Amino acid sequence: MTSWQIVRLFAGTLILVSLALGTPGSPLYASSWWLALTAFVGANLVQSAFTCWCPLEIILRKFGVRGGC
Repeated sequence: MTSWQIVRLFAGTLILVSLALGTPGSPLYASSWWLALTAFVGANLVQSAFTCWCPLEIILRKFGVRGGC
């Protein structure tokens, strides 16, 4: 997998987990504060779309994950 694929997989997983933990109707509900993580991940995705800068991608490349499409 390339770094951009891992970033999207990680972001999608975080969003789904935080929605499961933060939505009151969910059987996994813990607290509505988990929705703040959803907002943070969404804001980071929007920011990276405009600036082409993603902290997770930088970390992955330092660990030797190849970049590119």
